[in-house]
Amino acid sequence: MRPSTIFLIPFLCFFLNFSAVAQINDENSGSEKIRINQIGFYNEGPKMAIIVTSDATDFSILTADDKKEVFSGKLSDAKEWPHSKEIVKQADFSSVEKSGEYILHVSGTGSSHPFEIGENVHFEPAKASMKAFYFQRASTDLPAEYAGKWAREAGHPDDQVKVHNSAATENRPAGSTISSPGGWYDAGDYGKYIVNSGITMGTLFSLYEDFPEYLDTLNLNIPESNNNIPDFLDETLYNLKWMMTMQDDDGGVYHKLTSANFHGAVAPQDATLQRWVVQKATGATLDFAAVTAQAARIFEDYKYELPGLSDSLLVMSEKAYRWAKENPEVFYRQRELQDPEISTGAYGDHSFKDELQWAATELFITTGKENYYKDADLESSLESDFGIPAWPNVNTLALYSLARHSDKYQDSELVDIDAITNQLKKMADDLVQSSENSAYAIPMGTDESDFVWGSNSTAGNQGILLLNVYKMTGDEKYLNAANDNLDYLLGRNATGFSFLTGFGEKATRDPHHRPSEADDNEDPVPGLLAGGPNPGQQDIAGCGDKYTAAHKHPATSYIDDRCSYASNEIAINWNAPFVYLSNAIEAMR
Repeated sequence: MRPSTIFLIPFLCFFLNFSAVAQINDENSGSEKIRINQIGFYNEGPKMAIIVTSDATDFSILTADDKKEVFSGKLSDAKEWPHSKEIVKQADFSSVEKSGEYILHVSGTGSSHPFEIGENVHFEPAKASMKAFYFQRASTDLPAEYAGKWAREAGHPDDQVKVHNSAATENRPAGSTISSPGGWYDAGDYGKYIVNSGITMGTLFSLYEDFPEYLDTLNLNIPESNNNIPDFLDETLYNLKWMMTMQDDDGGVYHKLTSANFHGAVAPQDATLQRWVVQKATGATLDFAAVTAQAARIFEDYKYELPGLSDSLLVMSEKAYRWAKENPEVFYRQRELQDPEISTGAYGDHSFKDELQWAATELFITTGKENYYKDADLESSLESDFGIPAWPNVNTLALYSLARHSDKYQDSELVDIDAITNQLKKMADDLVQSSENSAYAIPMGTDESDFVWGSNSTAGNQGILLLNVYKMTGDEKYLNAANDNLDYLLGRNATGFSFLTGFGEKATRDPHHRPSEADDNEDPVPGLLAGGPNPGQQDIAGCGDKYTAAHKHPATSYIDDRCSYASNEIAINWNAPFVYLSNAIEAMR
């Protein structure tokens, strides 16, 4: 992320929940050799923990209050996880179904962090991960009524944003200004980036299309909560309306809105460097076209509450698509930008085939125009060009959209919907197989390449693929494998951390996130997903000796320190997969 790169729950309950679970990490409060989802497990779902390098053969589940044994079981045979070089054993206690708070105990090893068994056990972290987007809002105050102790003043009004010479046109010459307020801060810094908003919004809109009834009842306690639009959509609208300001008159879309350089760790209202919109680019424009096409069909259902919005979104989408077709290779090359030079997150891409496939497919689904689907040409490269989504690789989002609308295409001579769904199933089967073979019993770590910058988003996006195939097939092996990756993100990993701020006894507490660093709170903004293990360690020069021998393996290369922008930054495109994964599992369980 750095330069190279449902239920109505009262407001107070959210913050009481945070206070209850956001304990100061105490290395002695749970054995460092027991890796477990620190939030908990569903009554009838799978339940597993990982025990590191233990001679023990037995384990037991005890009540957390009086340490009464409710279950005892045998540990599995020992097995090495190559990504951490650990010898581990598995403790399976899936047969424990009674609601309650428990610990797992292994003689000679210790006891786990406490966890819960119950219904809707992930509802609070799932909701918090979406509420986290509210805390990323630019250009507005966050009053205590909605933000609690993380209330802050508005930063970045962005009503006098200068046009960089790379973006200049006759109508908008270099140095002229546009108004582009709102939107979400992209990551731990204060930039707003169209490319990263693209996959973020696509992921969130896909969740809404998949589970509208569940999300319609989700109360996020945001300023818009009392209107007639679901809070989930209101929050996405805050970013969508900003994105709409980033389209030029000719249909092209500015790559990003940014200061020339990163600010230090100051609060938003103190980050006062001049803001710029820079170069229109093909990738950003196609991402914009995809998001606005998907949004157009979603907000068609709210034409009375938001008159004209759906129609405007579709007009903007088609205009962007035409611009991209006429300008198919406008690459964003940040190093070439001068007067001023730009050094913030680049999000440069070298191929736009995947963005075109996504945009064309979303426009096809929304409009029914066959020329869009012919442009996408999906079936010709299904086995070679599709993988786990990330911001530079978005075409699998097109397959998800076709699958969720598959009823339209069962008898289509144009769309080979069986080929589409079979490809998704094949990809999901590989993940299930990986989970079955893994010492940690998770899809994450199919191979070492899973551990990249923002690796936790890989785990989340793997889970999304698995859940899409579960929806298609009803086969619970896909749901369970997705749940395994949720367990990974919440503690069943080689670091032992729950990577979601505010949730878990040993959770990320010092993320690379300027608002959290600049305020007076000991607790970070809740609901933010840390980037996760990254063996690239691009921040090692600034982190000094905080990387030790314990961090040398791909799955252990994580430090909970604000210096670590390579492993401990937050970003909207990392939070979005967690939002989908956790809320979808809540809706399905």
